[in-house]
Amino acid sequence: MYFLDLILFFAIYSFLGWLMETIFASTIERKFINRGFLIGPFCPIYGFGAVMIILGAKWANGIFEHGLTLYVIGILFSVILTTILEYITGAALEKFFNCKWWDYSDCALNLHGYICLKYSLLWGLLAFLMLQVIHPEILKIYISIPIQTKIYFSIVLIIYFLADTIKSVMDIVDLRIVILKYSDFSVNKYYDKIIEYKRIFLAFPRLLILNAGIMNRDVRSVLNGRINKIKDEIKIRFK
Repeated sequence: MYFLDLILFFAIYSFLGWLMETIFASTIERKFINRGFLIGPFCPIYGFGAVMIILGAKWANGIFEHGLTLYVIGILFSVILTTILEYITGAALEKFFNCKWWDYSDCALNLHGYICLKYSLLWGLLAFLMLQVIHPEILKIYISIPIQTKIYFSIVLIIYFLADTIKSVMDIVDLRIVILKYSDFSVNKYYDKIIEYKRIFLAFPRLLILNAGIMNRDVRSVLNGRINKIKDEIKIRFK
């Protein structure tokens, strides 16, 4: 499997993951929610997960014979891979941004709130369906695309993902600085910054809940009334 194939599969499944997450979140909230870390319509965690699973399945096919054993190994491998990826991603985001982007602490059999049995089994099921149903159909179309076209799209996608990732990380870091250094900003400036990053709060509501909790305690105690008022206004603006 060529490197450009992995790039294209990464992009395809990042988009499909974004589409699934966005449809689910938008249905729950009854409005459009861009459910992703990046600005564009991609969720990289799904792309990384899909590439890992595709490579793992290729490895398993070379060791195990086709049949029940291969299916069982495929399910277990998918569950383990997606769970490890979700844990690493959740821990890294909390370490870098000082707050959880998702929290399974209320779910049974969770580990540090990053992963839990229910979602691990769900991701494993999705991964298995991807290998058995979705990926074979995608391959039928993929193999018909000329190699030059694949190269062109790979280059464009690499440039795009680099640019989008850099911009998205800069936005998150800037937002984190604003929240942590609230006392350096006027109330109106803080309000404007929160509205500027509305997309991020809608995609990850826990950031809106936790933003006051990570501020300096003294500032929070003095401005507690103003903070609650701002949060109420923000929620109204978000509706």
